[in-house]
Amino acid sequence: MNEAIRSGLNRLQSSALGAGAIFLILSGLGWYLNPPQFLHSYLVAFWFWLALTLGCLTILMVHYMVTGRWGYLARRPLEAGSRVLPLMAILFFPILFNVPALYQWANPELVASLDLTHFKLEYLNARFWVVRAVVYFAIWFLWIYLLNRWSVQEDAGGGAHRYFDRMRRLSGPGLVLFAFTITYAAIDWVMSLEPGFFSTIYGMIFMVVPALLGVALVVLTLTAFSKYEPFATLAEPKRFNDYGNLLLVFIMLWAYLQFDQFLIIWAGNLQDEIPWYVVRARGTWGGVAVALFLFHFAVPFLLVLQRAVTRRNRVLSTVCILLLIMEAVDLYWMISPAFSPKGPQLSWLDPVTFLGIGGVWVAWFAWQLKSRPLLPLHDPRFEGVVTVGT
Repeated sequence: MNEAIRSGLNRLQSSALGAGAIFLILSGLGWYLNPPQFLHSYLVAFWFWLALTLGCLTILMVHYMVTGRWGYLARRPLEAGSRVLPLMAILFFPILFNVPALYQWANPELVASLDLTHFKLEYLNARFWVVRAVVYFAIWFLWIYLLNRWSVQEDAGGGAHRYFDRMRRLSGPGLVLFAFTITYAAIDWVMSLEPGFFSTIYGMIFMVVPALLGVALVVLTLTAFSKYEPFATLAEPKRFNDYGNLLLVFIMLWAYLQFDQFLIIWAGNLQDEIPWYVVRARGTWGGVAVALFLFHFAVPFLLVLQRAVTRRNRVLSTVCILLLIMEAVDLYWMISPAFSPKGPQLSWLDPVTFLGIGGVWVAWFAWQLKSRPLLPLHDPRFEGVVTVGT
């Protein structure tokens, strides 16, 4: 590994871990002072960083399925990002141990007033909820373990084609399982905050969000490495153009699914679902919705249409930073109205919990990234592209 890159990752790991620890301590203080607000803020922050982790797994499996050249540089950041899942499993415990405090259906004093169908009453119970959460994490862990294990064996040399074929064969069913698990996780952990709401498109939105975040992470990581060899040679403008095209796809999918869900519910006059949008379309929440349209779709869409943007890594990185910020806002807009329907009730715990989880996430990511060669050593499609010293 280039010593300048290793040194930079060491500094990043130390700084991020220190900042994350401080913000997590402050989050703990907030939990003591205001438990409900802590849990509300924590749920938004947890979902963002979990989505980024799962996005790395998703884009990694997409790469193995389509075997595009863009994936050669992206493999190591994606693998490292996916290996942050153990951290996210640990950080899930504050939610796991506070289900009745977060979800009305888990509170015996409130459930009678919710007017839920028999199916929802049977589905939404705390024990079954916990079992499902364990199943989701178990499936994600299994796929991440196998893909990373075979990648290490591929690096060791000998039978590289065999290991790559295994990863490709595993990725097909992996993407199908990801679609199911992320859909049910979104229903269990987010949509059930307002148990009267229902949408068959909801889970698809949560499929697109991780993919968008995963591509953004790749662009930011490769931009940071692009001034050092071998990335200075390999990270060509056309590679970033590929990532820009992927961003364009996921930006359009996000906007299409959001609009499609709204159109079906509103035009169909679905009485149980319309209140979900009424809350998010009025007052300050309506202003947040407009900001999402402008800065999560319109502005990034127009920018990544231009090759002058997608072929310049620093400009494309700026677009990615905007998308990361707006996705955090998007999750806040989807989750927080369940707790404050009259408008955003901003709290100091919102940025503190976000930065606390984010700090330790980045530190773990940097640790994983420097633990292995930054480029695949024996990828059968690119054998001999770089030397083993990478």
